[in-house]
Amino acid sequence: MSASVAAYGEAETQASAAVTGLVHDYLLVMRGAERTFAQIAACFPKSRIYTLLYDERRTQGLFEGRVAGTSMLQRLPVRQKGFRRLVTLLPAATERLDLGDHDVVISSSSAFAHGVRPRSHKLHICYCHSPFRYAWHERERAIRECPRPARPLLDRQLDRIGEWSRTAAHGVDHLIANSRITQERIMDFWGRESTVLHPPVDVGRFKIKQAEDFFLIVGELVPHKRVTEALLAAERADRRVKVVGTGPSLARLRRRFGSRVEFLGRVQDDHLADLMARARALVVAGVEEFGIAAVESLAAGRPVIGPDVGGTAETVVDGRTGVSFPADDFDALAEILREVDFDRFDPPMLQSSAQRFRPEVFRTRLLREVAQLLEAERDAPALAAAR
Repeated sequence: MSASVAAYGEAETQASAAVTGLVHDYLLVMRGAERTFAQIAACFPKSRIYTLLYDERRTQGLFEGRVAGTSMLQRLPVRQKGFRRLVTLLPAATERLDLGDHDVVISSSSAFAHGVRPRSHKLHICYCHSPFRYAWHERERAIRECPRPARPLLDRQLDRIGEWSRTAAHGVDHLIANSRITQERIMDFWGRESTVLHPPVDVGRFKIKQAEDFFLIVGELVPHKRVTEALLAAERADRRVKVVGTGPSLARLRRRFGSRVEFLGRVQDDHLADLMARARALVVAGVEEFGIAAVESLAAGRPVIGPDVGGTAETVVDGRTGVSFPADDFDALAEILREVDFDRFDPPMLQSSAQRFRPEVFRTRLLREVAQLLEAERDAPALAAAR
């Protein structure tokens, strides 16, 4: 082993040992952000974990014995189905989350976790899945979905939350974005630079199978995922669809499409892997920050239909590993579903294209980034003195 390789391995080890506090918004279910946080936690096995709300059963015991603190809201009888009603309380709850003393803190934030205030720390790194969408790029949609009399109040509340999140972001020492579109939003909304590190995907659990005659949609059933529009496009194209996921829109979607669409709810990982391998293609209708499901579909040897912007623009190559359509052009999506021959895609090549997102690649790059930041932090006093 060369001296440089040995030094790099030592730096990784030191980085793993240095991080003593890990924070995630809320650990209530295992979706993409939580799976990414699980890999962050695996990089720093001795670190304590803090979160606003925690449900050990629904997070598959992955954080058992490591959650050292939750917010004051944990005492309320509110979990995944109801926590959105607490949104105006979450910034204050985040600031009051007691992290104790930590030299290095890593927050994993799609909304609030970047706003934690450790008693003392030398370095705060935030892995940002997205600035809080309802205060920024999804604000108009959030207000439209609110009862009309309450809209002015919600608008003012989102103003305050947005300003809070921007101020909190300037208290972070270094930001890591999960994709280029998130990097752009961090700059646009918060005025901060960031580096990009794509999330990890457990691609090794997928196997290639014979495709069947249905398309698959996977994700939380909320308006910004554009599931309604995708199902209308499939209806026009006369194509069968299976939907995996739950959320506030589920009842409405079942009423409208239940006679021709199979709604499977939340499924176990092995069932999802089987569905992805047997689907004609995965349909991603909304603009994703990254979109782990798209990479999982590729790992299962099946192509992806997705917008030509956002996460799918980084993970899917039009004509080679899937088919792109202009965001919001659901007539184009209907035409793709009706006309494209999805048998022409090569499953082993699709599977190979997903390998760059393996968890070990993510962990190596994250540890390298932390090691470099720690080195820069140690060198800062000497550089300042030399000026």
